Amino acid sequence: MCGIYGSTVYYNDEIIRAKLARVQFRGPDYSGFERVESVILGHNRLAIVDLDPRSNQPFTYEHLKVVFNGELYNYKQLRSELKSKGHKFKTDSDTEVLAASYLEYGIHCVDHFNGMFAFVIYDTKQQLFFGARDRLGKKPFYYAHKGLDFEFASQAAQITIARQADLDLQAINEYFIWGYIPEPRTAWQGIKKLEAGNIFIFELSSGQFKTKKYWDLDPVGLSIYKGSYAQAKSELKKLLKDAVSIRMHADVNLGVFLSGGVDSSLVAALAAESTKQIKTFCVRFNEKGFDESVFAGNIAKYLKTDHHEIECDEEEGIALIGELGTYYDEPFADSSAIPTLLLSKYTKKHVTVALSGDGGDESFMGYSRYKWLNMANQFFNCPLVLRKIMGGLVKLSPDYRHKLIAMGISTATIDLLYALMLGGLEYSWLQQPQAGLNVPFMDILSTESGSFLQKMSAFDIKTYLNGDINTKVDRASMAFAVEARAPLMDHRVVTFAQQLPDNYKYGGGIQKRILKDILYQYVPAHLFDRPKSGFTMPFSYWFRHQLKDYVLDQLSLRDLKNIPGIEAKTASDMINDHMIGKWNRAPQIWKLLVLKQWLENQKINSLPVYQTV
Repeated sequence: MCGIYGSTVYYNDEIIRAKLARVQFRGPDYSGFERVESVILGHNRLAIVDLDPRSNQPFTYEHLKVVFNGELYNYKQLRSELKSKGHKFKTDSDTEVLAASYLEYGIHCVDHFNGMFAFVIYDTKQQLFFGARDRLGKKPFYYAHKGLDFEFASQAAQITIARQADLDLQAINEYFIWGYIPEPRTAWQGIKKLEAGNIFIFELSSGQFKTKKYWDLDPVGLSIYKGSYAQAKSELKKLLKDAVSIRMHADVNLGVFLSGGVDSSLVAALAAESTKQIKTFCVRFNEKGFDESVFAGNIAKYLKTDHHEIECDEEEGIALIGELGTYYDEPFADSSAIPTLLLSKYTKKHVTVALSGDGGDESFMGYSRYKWLNMANQFFNCPLVLRKIMGGLVKLSPDYRHKLIAMGISTATIDLLYALMLGGLEYSWLQQPQAGLNVPFMDILSTESGSFLQKMSAFDIKTYLNGDINTKVDRASMAFAVEARAPLMDHRVVTFAQQLPDNYKYGGGIQKRILKDILYQYVPAHLFDRPKSGFTMPFSYWFRHQLKDYVLDQLSLRDLKNIPGIEAKTASDMINDHMIGKWNRAPQIWKLLVLKQWLENQKINSLPVYQTV
């Protein structure tokens, strides 16, 4: 788990150090760079496996130079296989295994990896960069390419140093809808994200840059699992146990993020099965309805873990708002980034690696919206004209929730409704809401093959899990040099889940049915007898009370007029509606607060402090 950097653009040593220092928090154990001919390679290391300096990067293996962020969980197995093929090793690191795999399998080495990764290999013989990003986008990879100039980094802000970087207004449109900027776009023109599950080759001599998808989630093309429910449960349990087991290897202390929900509890149970009194961590809120720490505590008590609770209040929340731009680079409006930062900050005092339950809701249909939209799908058999009439009547209600329902039933298709819901449904405060919906993967929802539940699940894995959850966890954990590992995002688990019939995952009105049945073999079912609750901040309440003055000060009408892409007066009215309790606009207010602060930081840092020589 680290920060990588590289470039064919010449920068002096001072600039390179500045680019590495920008993300020093990602790898505080060692930072260094190397010039190889016309290439610059840099690395910030968080030492997890083989702590010896011999495994520092940039790493040399025969004629290869490697910078690598992430972990290959199956590196021991690969190492053994490669040894049998004649490859020799001088370290115990997975970085060396990665390099040897490239020599053995070429660009197809990624097919052999089980892990989370973003890496670049400089092949000095072939004079090319070969790089890849893991299948589900756990690790970030940013790049800029123009002619012979190629620059890459773990975070986009590194690339912007000593480079002209203009705001991408289309990216801002997309941010307002989704709360993050979907790949491959970034907040800056000329800087892109390498898409999840992609490899690339950059030829230094010609400047030719090519990408290719090596893995994809194809729910339509996958064969449906033919075995019984009992067989599926047995096979999935075996996969999950192995996914947890291979993620528990580390040469540093390890724990589990335990929210008290199904996914993290299952991970904690499987981890506790093989490790005596594993450490677990959760966040506690003072606001009723948001605090799940008591449930996490009950699970921890049953599993006999070494449990730690971390309190989150509005004061610490405000303090972290000011640091979001440092860690997230781009505008990012998932408010649970705040408690995730806090969780990582305090977890670091005890462990360096933490397992999480991320990925369970998307693969096993756990979100509440799956339930409601599955019910609403039947309603969409009615002609649009009738639904619009009904929507017009429902809209007369003074309750904002009824108005949202009216908008929903008046939407042309259930597929479009799902996409609109993810962004908040009501967009009168935006100048070009449709522009924000023109993103990749929308076709997944409109394809005629597969059930609606399957399409929602695949869409969420492609978009929300990749762009939101992974971004949130990577930046928050790395902000405090914690490596977060997600067993439920093992690609074998995800693929298996996509093959399962819908009723294995959502059957008899029970969401995440098969996961729960496995969990109940370890933890009593009655400990989960409660409504599902997300890992969210109590901003709706705070914005009307503790943070009211802060919001009104930051988002005055004059401030709103300086934010691109919005109708300032409508946005101001929207904020006032929230303050008087007429409409819950907390998600929109948070998006505006995050973007305003990010734009202000860009103005401060808009001119390069360093100059190329």
